Amino acid sequence: MKYLVVIEETKTGFGAYVPDLPGCIAVGSTRAEVTRLIHEAVQLHLESLAGDGLPIPMPHSSPDVVEVGDH
Repeated sequence: MKYLVVIEETKTGFGAYVPDLPGCIAVGSTRAEVTRLIHEAVQLHLESLAGDGLPIPMPHSSPDVVEVGDH
């Protein structure tokens, strides 16, 4: 399965979350670090759900880009 991951740059580094997996987040000082950490977080999140006998959410979020004119 492929889950959408949103990565945001902050003043102190990067944050990432998965809209289809509430509570699945990661933070890191670089984009590469947060990408690695969110990958691990998704795997652990899914393993935890399965271990608790809970359903695995199907991915349903998708990316899009909105272009706006100059202001």
